[in-house]
Amino acid sequence: MAWGACGVAAAALLLLLAGGGGGGVHCLQEVTASRRALQRRFHLRSRAESGATVLELRHHGYDGSGRAGGRSREEEVGGLFSSDAARVSSLQRRVGGGDRSWAEDGASKAQRRVPVTSGARFGTLNYVATVGLGGGEATVIVDTASELTWVQCAPCASCHDQQDPLFDPSSSPSYAVLPCNSSSCDELQVAAGTPGTCGDDQPACSYTLSYRDGSFSHGVLAHDKLSLAGEVIDGFVFGCGTSNQGPFGGTSGLMGLGRSQLSLISQTIDQFGGVFSYCLPLKESESSGSLVLGDDTSVYRNSTPIVYTTMVSDPLQGPFYFVNLTGITIGGQEVESSGFSASSKVIIDSGTIITSLVPSVYNPVKAEFLSQFAEYPQAPGFSILDTCFNLTGFREVQIPSLKFVFEAGVEVEVDSSGVLYFVSSDASQVCLALASLKSEYETSIIGNYQQKNLRIIFDTLGSQIGFAQETCDYI
Repeated sequence: MAWGACGVAAAALLLLLAGGGGGGVHCLQEVTASRRALQRRFHLRSRAESGATVLELRHHGYDGSGRAGGRSREEEVGGLFSSDAARVSSLQRRVGGGDRSWAEDGASKAQRRVPVTSGARFGTLNYVATVGLGGGEATVIVDTASELTWVQCAPCASCHDQQDPLFDPSSSPSYAVLPCNSSSCDELQVAAGTPGTCGDDQPACSYTLSYRDGSFSHGVLAHDKLSLAGEVIDGFVFGCGTSNQGPFGGTSGLMGLGRSQLSLISQTIDQFGGVFSYCLPLKESESSGSLVLGDDTSVYRNSTPIVYTTMVSDPLQGPFYFVNLTGITIGGQEVESSGFSASSKVIIDSGTIITSLVPSVYNPVKAEFLSQFAEYPQAPGFSILDTCFNLTGFREVQIPSLKFVFEAGVEVEVDSSGVLYFVSSDASQVCLALASLKSEYETSIIGNYQQKNLRIIFDTLGSQIGFAQETCDYI
């Protein structure tokens, strides 16, 4: 399968995909109009559909405008990848934490779908959704490896820049801080990794979230009304941050979709039964995916049947979403590695960008890809990506398919746009979008760049994760 010839412009290039079973064919094409579209400000929408809550998801990446804050595109993306590497290191440190069991009985057929969109205009490479909080709205990064939802609050002593107004507790009559003797304060040890703290003159429960790259959020634990496409969650517990710094772009904070008692999933278990799913869109503008809360599969738009693999629970390794990775295929060729086994746990994470693999898996995957991509000249590595190519002058590029194989023989094909990352707009540096971890003792992570155009279902009470192909363009 191939595209027709495309005119190649040196100034603005875009990788267009043509779906492809055994391998994809990509074509470079001028996209000046698309760049203008990326710069348009849009509002993230939510709606109710067929009894489901729909949160619009959009990609939260570099906006392609050429320079950001005086930095080149390569400098900007390099900084984001460095932050991603620091996040991966932070997750490795958290794997092996204490018992963070959280599951409760109870289920409901309630559904809400919330739009999830590209965060391009906010300046990171993650995905964002807009929710109602108190009397206002907050645009937050969707993060399955975080437990506590937090937003920046006024008055803010030290905050990163955000595009929307700060959440003002004084404007919400339903807002209240939580005291130190509350059960939610006790849960902070699990959700934040550090216990809630209180000063002699401060009866409110304070929290501190710190990350290995030096970013942090500090404030008080509070509760207020959370609105998800019309579904109101009274008394939703969240962090009201008055001192926050880090690579959160112009967002208001994070949506915690992890497995502790303070996560959004645990707090809404009576409404949604501990089931959620998302579909992450390809494009950085004019398209959106969705975060669906609840178990009604009729609201999905999947084009293949849902296949489920077992969710691995290990109280000694934290509250992450683990599955067993038993194989990888490149261009239909099975990769041989001693790193694949029935107990090769990996984390499925929406907040990590690039998939990172242990060396015993990454190295043979890299070797097989280089073998199948040998006709294209290599280029220097970039940041965490060490397998790069110079595709300048090529009108068509044959890209081998990439499939992950999980326990029970579940095969998940990565969308062709998730195989390569374009570092330079002139295609002189295009990299395999996978990275190697430093040690065999670390835990592989499947990042969001390889999750695009998939419906991924997290059934926390059923202890399973499902996958299906789905075009995540809801606009």
